[in-house]
Parts: sequence; structure tokens; C-alpha cells
Amino acid sequence: MGKKLDAITPALQKFIENQKIFFVGTAAAEGNVNVSPKGTDSFRVINQNKIVWLNLTGSGNETAAHLLKNNRMTIMFCAFEGKPMILRLYGEAKIYHKRDSMFNDFSQLFPENVGARQIIEMNVDLVQTSCGFAVPFMDFKEERTTLNNWAEKQGAEKIEAYWRNKNTKSIDGFNTHIFKD
Repeated sequence: MGKKLDAITPALQKFIENQKIFFVGTAAAEGNVNVSPKGTDSFRVINQNKIVWLNLTGSGNETAAHLLKNNRMTIMFCAFEGKPMILRLYGEAKIYHKRDSMFNDFSQLFPENVGARQIIEMNVDLVQTSCGFAVPFMDFKEERTTLNNWAEKQGAEKIEAYWRNKNTKSIDGFNTHIFKD
């Protein structure tokens, strides 16, 4: 059934690269636990113990707020097609904003996106697989383009205004530091 590993194997990296969605879990010591679904071409395995993902503009910014309070993060992939499997990556994460040189370094790994809000780097210290026998089959139809189309229409200036209005605090009132504070 399940296995615990200390690194992402080449077979697991291939599994990750074939997934269309992943889920990110974070929590501060107090307040709400957050689980966010992420899609599009926004996840990269850097090496067997390091991943990065592009955090796009959204209605909240919980992941950033939580990581500033507690840098633990879990990422989960589920096989909705093919052989059943659940893959979890556990580790500690850092947030990079457009003002940070590491954002610029890592952003080159992804397609350009005006809605790019942060890049999250995670050092993976535990990899766990489990059966996924109860995960349903779901056929992938196509990527939703709604978020990227919205961001393109807004442009950089309106995106920044949106961040000021919607992304500076978490639902629990924690600061996200999306702007240099």
C-alpha cells in the first residue's frame, strides 16, 4: 500500500509531471487550516528534494500568510486517470515575491503570466505514497483559461490594485507581505 521515502524518485517525478491538479495544505498555529487546489502549468521538480510552484492571483492569499507564520507545507497529487495513487510531499517552504531575486530566477521555469503573485519553494523532507483506491476516475477535458484570461484583461496595474484590496491579509487577518511591509 503506502510507502515513505526521503526523496522524489524519477518515477514519482514523471507521475507529478503528468498531473493536471495538485493540492496545497498549510496552517498557522491558530486560525483556519487551508487547502488550495492548483492547476495550469505551475509546478516544477527542481531536484529530488526541492520543488517550486507558481502561485497565481486568487481571491485569497492564505498560503503566503500561513507560511510566514509556520513554514510547513504539504502538497498532494491524486491519480484521477490510470493506475491509482496518492502522492504527498511534506516539507518546509519559502515565499518569493516579484521584488525578490529568487522570484526572477524561478519564474523563468514557467510560462509568462501577468497574474503571477508569488513563487513557493519547498524543501521536501518526506515523500509518501498511498493506494488511492477510493479516488474516482475523472477524464481530463481541458485546462480552464478563465483565471489567465482575467489576469491578461486586468493587466499588471489592475492586478496590483486587486492584490491591495484582496490579498494583503488572510481570512484570519494574518499579513501576507505581498507588498514590502
